[in-house]
Amino acid sequence: MTKRNTYCFGLGTVGRDMFYSLESMYLLTFLTEVRQLDDAMLAAVGGVLTVLRILDAFNDPVTGIIIDNTRSRWGKFKPWILAGSLMACIFLLLMFADLPITGAGYVILFGACYVLWDISYGVNDIAYWSLLPALSTDQAAREKMGAFARICANIGMYVVVVGVLPITGALGDAVGSAQQGWFLFAAIVCVLMLGFQLFTLLGVREDRQHYKTEERTTLRDFVHVIFGNDQLLWTSISMILFMIGYCTTTSFGTYFFIYAYGDEGMYSVFAAILGVSQLVALLLFPKVSARCSRRKLYGIATALVVAGYVVFFFAPMNMLPIGVAGVLLFVGQAFIQTLMLMFLADTIEYGQWKMGRRNESITFSLQPLINKLGAAIATGVVTITLIVSGINSAADASEVTQQGLWIMKSAMMLFPLVAIVVGYLVYRKKYRIDAALYRQIVADLTERGQLK
Repeated sequence: MTKRNTYCFGLGTVGRDMFYSLESMYLLTFLTEVRQLDDAMLAAVGGVLTVLRILDAFNDPVTGIIIDNTRSRWGKFKPWILAGSLMACIFLLLMFADLPITGAGYVILFGACYVLWDISYGVNDIAYWSLLPALSTDQAAREKMGAFARICANIGMYVVVVGVLPITGALGDAVGSAQQGWFLFAAIVCVLMLGFQLFTLLGVREDRQHYKTEERTTLRDFVHVIFGNDQLLWTSISMILFMIGYCTTTSFGTYFFIYAYGDEGMYSVFAAILGVSQLVALLLFPKVSARCSRRKLYGIATALVVAGYVVFFFAPMNMLPIGVAGVLLFVGQAFIQTLMLMFLADTIEYGQWKMGRRNESITFSLQPLINKLGAAIATGVVTITLIVSGINSAADASEVTQQGLWIMKSAMMLFPLVAIVVGYLVYRKKYRIDAALYRQIVADLTERGQLK
């Protein structure tokens, strides 16, 4: 059952991360390079996306309460995984559709579609990741499940990253419209999203008898769960800072290769190198973590990220040093993302130990909140940078000044570097759930009868 759950849970992330990556990394590219919004429209749409992402992020804990209170024959997670994925696909297609409206009407309609997409995907995301701590309380088993899920997620992400430009280009040529090419690509991604979700919906089996049934969660309980769990709060702050840096860097990817490197086609090559590097890192993660404490591994990963940013910033426009920088950067980020998932999962038992309640979905509702806050700030940074640097109004790379390129590189690399390092320092100072404390927590919960 452990192997079955590991594979079926992990495979579900392939389509999910294809789906999420298309929106989070390429929606702005679609708006600027395909819809070709001018500076005023881009500022309006970018501002709307930034504000709506921040506002909607705080809706996720409420979603967590609803999921935690769900009682059904299929459990409390799977009904929401299915409903969220179906609705999110509908609204993603509307965002990439050739809407016959312009000006303020387009901004309003696009904003409405985005909010509904964000809410729907948040429902799916919270329910999906809440399954992980419900499958095992063993740290090693969780690390294997989490690492395999991250491997599958990165496969999905890099299928989109490597394929988005050539595939949308080919589809656009075939149907005679770049707009329709992107819409068809979005439709393909939606089909794959739903298909891979079936692995999780049909294949994963929860051991519901292992956990004590809890009372229904109220809004007052929610506040207590969030603010009474100090380790959850510090983990969330570290994750927000990391995601701000990560989302900002990845959102600039296509623009860097179009306007700084001067060869759009090399973006797919660069992405393929990074994809292989991250997959190797994730394959090695369980073995490395078995020989190295999480604290030490986080330090090593952060050092790799710092080295990657420094090399990337000073590298000439040559694929060899840029590729080396990318490998350093994304191997480190692969380790950090997996560690963050483990830290978040372990705060559930810590919260149960400290306050008497597990509340998996409320805890994991902070993950999409964190992702949305990171994406919101990244969207704001990228939008402002594209306008200030002159990139959005440039027809091609020759029209972008050296000062404009320097502005983009600083926003893409220096700002994220600071955010990620500060996030690591917060973790070093405040996070204290090591292997010994976690073993004691599980033993105490078992003795109390809260784990069976």
